[in-house]
Amino acid sequence: MGPSARRYIQKTKNILKCLLCVPIVLCVLYFTGPSMRYLVGFLPMDKCPLERADQLSLEYSVDATLDFWSRSDVQTCTSWKAPILWDGMFDPDLYDQTHRNVGTSVALTVFAVGRYLEAYLETFLKSSEQHFMLGLPVTYYVFTDLPEKMPDIKLAPQRSIKVIKVERHSRWQDVSMMRMKTISEVIESDIRHHCTHVFCFDVDQVFTGRFGSEAVGDSVALLHAYFYRLPRNLYTYDRNPKSKAYMEVGDFYYHAAVFGGSWKRVKALTEACYQGIMEDKKNKVEALWHDESHLNKYMWLHKPSRVLSPEYCWDPNIGNSSEIRVTRLQWAPKHYEALRTE
Repeated sequence: MGPSARRYIQKTKNILKCLLCVPIVLCVLYFTGPSMRYLVGFLPMDKCPLERADQLSLEYSVDATLDFWSRSDVQTCTSWKAPILWDGMFDPDLYDQTHRNVGTSVALTVFAVGRYLEAYLETFLKSSEQHFMLGLPVTYYVFTDLPEKMPDIKLAPQRSIKVIKVERHSRWQDVSMMRMKTISEVIESDIRHHCTHVFCFDVDQVFTGRFGSEAVGDSVALLHAYFYRLPRNLYTYDRNPKSKAYMEVGDFYYHAAVFGGSWKRVKALTEACYQGIMEDKKNKVEALWHDESHLNKYMWLHKPSRVLSPEYCWDPNIGNSSEIRVTRLQWAPKHYEALRTE
């Protein structure tokens, strides 16, 4: 091979490296630069192709009352005919009455391990009592290594707390990943006997508005506040072919800070994610975003029946966004250096 050919090959490699770096650079700019996030707000969103709400894959008869066209500024359904819930699309009273009639009851799981308990749990539970599934029976399942430090929370009628002691892992990543195993086990031993549905939350969040029965479905996923407007090629799926969470393409990027569904579907999800995590451990691999990467893989293979808009978990640091008319759950201030152990 002559010198000119080698120079050509090297030049081609350099160009390819630059092209591969473009998505990474754009993601960094988006997460760190307010001006970039502002510009992303002008990117058009896909639109719901359905002409009538009754063309949905209806889980409840009340879903036929969803008004997709009240929100022409956003995507209100998926390609597999599941609703994406935004403010203005639903009648909260109709949904509450429907779920009272069918006997819906909800388990809320939350992990408060180590310093996270004192930093976040009391605010999380108190705000939940003001906004989460009001009027329905709710049982909180609090997983902590410090049950003796549980805050005293005044609960409304038909609402109760169960405290379950768990091991404190040395790495926060393991706390995050191993919750999948714990949730699955508690669904089998307890939740399935008392509740029809399960919602799983991160503790470093605060309820700020109605998070109600409209969110209840067989399988519920949440659009990540930082990704819902980005092009799909910028989604941070796990790109390592050695990981069980590996994905080349997907539908959306989902946030593992909130997920839920019927107890059967949540049990299936958590078991699958745990199995993938353990397979990765055997192969000395760790998915890019830990349990969230595995959750995205599962939701791609097993489409959610209901998708929550970023209203249901918004980061105030993003700033104002015209389509976010109300925030129902917000990220609490993060203090990772003080709270996380490696």
